[in-house]
Amino acid sequence: MSETVAVVRASRPNFLILAPLCAGLGVAIAWQQGHSPALLDTLLVLIGAVLAHAAVNLLNEYDDFKSGLDMITRRTPFSGGSGALPEVPSAAHGVLLAGLGTLGLVIAIGLYFLWLRGLPMLVLGATGVILVLTYTRWITRSPWLCLLAPGIGFGPVMVLGGLIALGAELNTTALISSGVALLLVSELLLINQIPDAEADRKIGRKHLVITLGAKAAARLVATLLLGSYVLIAAATFSSALPPWSFLALAPLPGALWISLRLPDALTRPDALNQVLGLNVATLLSTLALLIVGLSL
Repeated sequence: MSETVAVVRASRPNFLILAPLCAGLGVAIAWQQGHSPALLDTLLVLIGAVLAHAAVNLLNEYDDFKSGLDMITRRTPFSGGSGALPEVPSAAHGVLLAGLGTLGLVIAIGLYFLWLRGLPMLVLGATGVILVLTYTRWITRSPWLCLLAPGIGFGPVMVLGGLIALGAELNTTALISSGVALLLVSELLLINQIPDAEADRKIGRKHLVITLGAKAAARLVATLLLGSYVLIAAATFSSALPPWSFLALAPLPGALWISLRLPDALTRPDALNQVLGLNVATLLSTLALLIVGLSL
């Protein structure tokens, strides 16, 4: 494997669909409000989200390699990193440069929208940059911050940031949609930390799987996951979300299966991988269907 391929793998391209789905909620709400954003601005919002996600992945891969975590973690298709740098150690410098470069592009896009929209973009943009730069080295040492930081980055920062970048108004629909994204993404990172807990503990990380234990973390996973559907249902029935938003409840049976199956799968790697895989599919389909519901 060449160094270039290793750098691309380190960005974890298979998972980058999450970012445009979260930013897409902001785009959908802007259209729902009757705005017709310029095509360039819409593309920049979506591209900026993907670049931000790639940046945090690249910097995370670099730090995990330098800390030695990559050498002791048990990789699954959904956790433990890409494994690119253990295979091609010489690509480490390239991964670091790619991470900083993509973050630089995100900042450049943010400065454009700061010029266009003013102070609100500065607050959200600066929050996003801080989360990217501090997540692996510092945030992962604080259990509750480690839980919430990914959800904040993909929820309020991306959803509301995309909305404001397109000149739309911050309203109840936007806040609820960002809350759904926050719950789902925080749940995703928490469940994916379960297979990595022992390796993470050895290098000094301190997330909730380590501090609470896997069984308690599994209960929290179910609370966050099912809580997102409670929020969607309550907001739809109260008209805080448009009626077609009920489409986002379609993956609920999958969420129930995950919540019931996870505790028994904690000590069985094959069963846990099945749960992790369905969890990704459930999360992505929920966000996609919510975008459709907001757009109809």
